[in-house]
Amino acid sequence: MQRRKFLSLGAAAAAVVTVLPSSLTATDFRTTAPKAWEAPTSKEAIEALFGSSAATEGKIEIKAPKLAENGGAVPIGVKSSIALTTIAIFQDANPRSAVAVFEMGDNGVMDMMTKIKMRKTADVTIVAKGKDGKLYSAVQKVEVSIGGCGG
Repeated sequence: MQRRKFLSLGAAAAAVVTVLPSSLTATDFRTTAPKAWEAPTSKEAIEALFGSSAATEGKIEIKAPKLAENGGAVPIGVKSSIALTTIAIFQDANPRSAVAVFEMGDNGVMDMMTKIKMRKTADVTIVAKGKDGKLYSAVQKVEVSIGGCGG
């Protein structure tokens, strides 16, 4: 087994162990919404995942650098003052726009951070579904000085 794969599996297992006491759910969005993962633009991916791209600006905040020195690991954060059920990250820098989808538990923390790869400068879009059933969004342009996908 390759060292990186082994280390990432170990880190994932450790993360699962620390989360297990809370309610844990998982949906395979690649199976339930396959067109979202093939869509070349954020708008198309959002429509394929949520059924509509109409979302209210505000209520969620995107935390991302204006300039990412390394596109191979761009930190992206999401913060919200309202209860959310689903958080999805999209970007138009790579051939496929959808990056990740997270389901939040009943007592899910609405302040999270992850890292994504970006090939070039583009908008990063966060779309979140609230417990009220409405979609909320935030968009921020991230400039990438060195591409993270072989660029």
